[in-house]
Amino acid sequence: MAAIGALNPPHFFSSSGIVSSRRSSSCRSLSFSSSRLSGDKIVPSASLVRQRRTGGVAPVIVSPKAVSDSKNSQTCLDPDASQSVLGIILGGGAGTRLYPLTKKRAKPAVPLGANYRLIDIPVSNCLNSNISKIYVLTQFNSASLNRHLSRAYASNMGGYKNEGFVEVLAAQQSPENPNWFQGTADAVRQYLWLFEEHNVLEFLILAGDHLYRMDYERFIQAHRETDADITVAALPMDEKRATAFGLMKIDEEGRIIEFAEKPKGEQLKAMKVDTTILGLDEERAKEMPYIASMGIYVVSKDVMLNLLRDKFPGANDFGSEVIPGATSIGLRVQAYLYDGYWEDIGTIEAFYNANLGITKKPVPDFSFYDRSAPIYTQPRYLPPSKMLDADVTDSVIGEGCVIKNCKIHHSVVGLRSCIAEGAVIEDTLLMGADYYETDADRRLLAAKGGVPIGIGKNTHIKRAIIDKNARIGDNVKHNIEDKETLDAIGEDSTVRYVTVSCYRTDQGAEM
Repeated sequence: MAAIGALNPPHFFSSSGIVSSRRSSSCRSLSFSSSRLSGDKIVPSASLVRQRRTGGVAPVIVSPKAVSDSKNSQTCLDPDASQSVLGIILGGGAGTRLYPLTKKRAKPAVPLGANYRLIDIPVSNCLNSNISKIYVLTQFNSASLNRHLSRAYASNMGGYKNEGFVEVLAAQQSPENPNWFQGTADAVRQYLWLFEEHNVLEFLILAGDHLYRMDYERFIQAHRETDADITVAALPMDEKRATAFGLMKIDEEGRIIEFAEKPKGEQLKAMKVDTTILGLDEERAKEMPYIASMGIYVVSKDVMLNLLRDKFPGANDFGSEVIPGATSIGLRVQAYLYDGYWEDIGTIEAFYNANLGITKKPVPDFSFYDRSAPIYTQPRYLPPSKMLDADVTDSVIGEGCVIKNCKIHHSVVGLRSCIAEGAVIEDTLLMGADYYETDADRRLLAAKGGVPIGIGKNTHIKRAIIDKNARIGDNVKHNIEDKETLDAIGEDSTVRYVTVSCYRTDQGAEM
């Protein structure tokens, strides 16, 4: 039996072990119902609007729908996004805050919502937004991410002149630059020689570890209509989470006039603003007195080349260096206000909550069932899941599962999961398995005293994350709400997660 430390939600079990023509610019204000945006546009007063340099059309700042940013109305860009925009998805750093999920995989390759990977979110948003030229920059543990992308997205994705693609660019050393990626901006800089070959107007910079649905065409339209050099996607933020984000102040036109990356203490207080400027009512403005960057940017191509090569050749990060620097030298850096569901999957807690959030009723935090903006992934050709005498409530079950006479409540069950008779799974994320074991494999394991992949008979697991290919035997009891554990850690404690990293659980083990 493997020892496990006292944990606050949830525990984690390692896989290595068992345990467009332009829209009219007529002004229309945002309206709010309760705490949700219900309008489409945030428009400054006409007297404050700077006329576009290319004409006399007043700019608008487009804000997506609150609950879903699916295409309820067509946005027509001129020129078309498929020929004028290059998508650049950043594969993320070492993912230390998501460890041990990132022990052998990159952050964007972490499984999500039973059938998907995190990288499927920005790629799908791009494809749904008519952006078909997509690069994914990777560095850490990129094998599984590369494999998923190559299987999920064809080398030719269509688009303008059938030139679309989803292509991985790994960090590399060269005679000119012997260093690996030093940050988000440096990653883009190292491949500018490739990006500038594309005849596009804008670069769309995205993160590979965010969960949200967004119509990037509307984002790009706002960038063009405000005649911005850089447009930053932003959302209202409460004080508790504000220190984890870049914060900004904006003027009445939505132009960013001050930017601070992850401020703390007095610097944090200095970034507090009256968010009624966004259209929030007074009560919600008090709850969310900050405007946070989502780490998503539209940058005009010539501006990007100039900033990274000439103005800030030593800048490594967009949030802490390039964006504040662009503001300081007088470039037009615009905010694009978004008030839909968005989650930065940067920690184990955020990852756990985001996954279980899709089981929420009556409306999940994030829906995979929006047919106007579907989420794509690797086709696996698995059979339908088979549930025999099982009691399943408020849960999401992935493809190809075999579930026998057990109880599953408020859980997400991943691909090819096998759950035996009498098991109870509650408030848990099972990531599933990469392959099935045959009956012969299982008999051979049993003869050697081994444990098959899956959840054994009469095992009870509550509030846990079980990584892929985990082997958990019969009669295992795991419930962190037992009195002994609560007495040890305290009900309100915040305890770091640990890994159970053993070859197998003993039958009847207490975990």
